[in-house]
Amino acid sequence: MKRFTLGSWSTALIVFGLTALGFALWVGVQASVWLLLRLFGIRTDLWAMIEALSTAVTVAALVSGAYIAYRELDELSNTRYIEISNQLFQELNAPANIEARRWVIRYLPEDPVEGTQSLDDEGRSAVKHVLNSLDHIAFLTQAGWIPDDLIMPWMNPMVVKVWAKLEPYVAHEARRRREPDYYAHARDLAERCIAWRTDNLPDAELTWVEDAL
Repeated sequence: MKRFTLGSWSTALIVFGLTALGFALWVGVQASVWLLLRLFGIRTDLWAMIEALSTAVTVAALVSGAYIAYRELDELSNTRYIEISNQLFQELNAPANIEARRWVIRYLPEDPVEGTQSLDDEGRSAVKHVLNSLDHIAFLTQAGWIPDDLIMPWMNPMVVKVWAKLEPYVAHEARRRREPDYYAHARDLAERCIAWRTDNLPDAELTWVEDAL
C-alpha cells in the first residue's frame, strides 16, 4: 500500500492553497467590480455576475489551452520530422550503402536471369544490402510519419536510380520464389519516388556518370 510522504503532503497542501487563494482572489476581484458598479448606480446581481464572468474566463482558458496544445503538438511533429530526416540521411549516406548502390548501378547485368546466375558473393551482398536499405527507408517514410515534400527532393534520385537497376531482379525473384510480397515495401517506396519525380520533375532524366562523386 502506497504511503503519502512528507513531500507528497507538502505538494498537495501547496496545490490546495494555491487553488483556494486563486478562488478567493477571483471572487474578491468580482466583488470589487460589483461594488464599483453600484457606486456608478448600475444595479446587478453579484452571483449572476460571478457566474457570467466565470463562464467567459473558462471559455477563454479553454481556447488558450487548445492553442497551447496545438503549438506543442506542432513542435513535437517538427522534432519527429527532424529525427526521421536525420535517420534517412544517415541511412542513405552511410559509406557501406553508397558503395553497395554504386556497385549495383555500375556492374549489375541488365538481364535478371543471367545476372542472378552469374553474381558472385560481392554482387549478391551489394544487391541484398541495397534492398535491405530500401526496406528500412520504406519503414521510416511510411504514411503519416513524415511529409513526402520534406524528403523527396533530396532522397528520390538515390532511390529511383538504383531501383531502375534492381526492379527487374525483384520481379524475377518474386516470380521464381512465388512470393509476391518479396521486398514489397521497397517496391512501394520506389513507386512513390517515381510518382513524385514525375509530378515535380517531369523533364528530369536518369543518367549514370562514370567516376561520379
